[in-house]
Amino acid sequence: MGDQDLSGSLLEEQGYQLTGRHSAVKVCYWTAKALTEGRHCYKGRFYGIESHRCMQMSPSIDACNLHCRFCWRYQGWEHEEALEEFDEPAALLERSLEAQRKLLSGFGGNPQVDRTRYEESQLPRHVAISLTGEPTFYPKLNEFLALCHERGITTFLVTNGTNPEGLRALDPLPTQLYCSVTAPNPEVFRRLTLPAREDAWERLRESLELIRGLKTRRVIRHTLVKGWNLGWEEQYAELDRIAEPDFIEPKGYVYMGRSRQRLTRDHVPTHEEISRFAHRLSGLLGYPVADESEDSKVFLLAKDPSRRWLPGRAPVLAPPPGIEGEALPMWATTAQGSLSSP
Repeated sequence: MGDQDLSGSLLEEQGYQLTGRHSAVKVCYWTAKALTEGRHCYKGRFYGIESHRCMQMSPSIDACNLHCRFCWRYQGWEHEEALEEFDEPAALLERSLEAQRKLLSGFGGNPQVDRTRYEESQLPRHVAISLTGEPTFYPKLNEFLALCHERGITTFLVTNGTNPEGLRALDPLPTQLYCSVTAPNPEVFRRLTLPAREDAWERLRESLELIRGLKTRRVIRHTLVKGWNLGWEEQYAELDRIAEPDFIEPKGYVYMGRSRQRLTRDHVPTHEEISRFAHRLSGLLGYPVADESEDSKVFLLAKDPSRRWLPGRAPVLAPPPGIEGEALPMWATTAQGSLSSP
């Protein structure tokens, strides 16, 4: 079902730096903006992540069991389940850090880049395991997470939720776990994500039940595509109640990358449309709207807004006037505080 061969040359043309047989790093748009303009992505605003010290990577670039229409990645997946041959996590981490430094080396001579900020970027404090593919298909993900935490690197792991066995096996847990819930019901899920397995929807619901009991920071993300999955707030709320996450991120689809060959600009919701969805969902669940980022068309719903900041992290940007989080404390503790960077 893939729509593009994931060859090494193709990935490199797209800005990826290959770091092994099944892994890659790519400089995030917001990492570049943080270096050149001092601007940070919504994860900085919401949780305190410093974008210039964030490494975006994947341990499974050619493994995924969904073919989401809105995904801006290439989808010529070679594997639709766990990798059978794989690199060791220590080598994977070292190569990833080296690749990040190499990709950012050009910023060192840019007069627009603050020298201190550039030097900090050479030592990432955070890794977003979300670049492409389904990361829980990497069999040694646990060891990779442990190595990151030993170095004081926080980890955000993004899963599509259809591999409950992978979630059940996580030990240690990531600093923050994202689960994508991109449809309100099985019919929309089937048409929008084109799953490889017929029982993918049931497996997603199983994962939501698992997530409910995990002792880490847990986030449900709703990527919303106009005309496809935007609306149905009551059905989304029903799914969110299963997981009882700490945070919920309703986020608008962005017309970019390979998704432009599957969808059109008409499928891009406005920030106001995402706002209406977020506030309706907030009312149904009783989660306050804690913040928003218009640049990324995303809202933050927080079960307890006072716990939004990662331990030891200050807010990168102040919330806009009138938002719940405006007067919140800078610091908060979590059950996984020992896994966060000092």
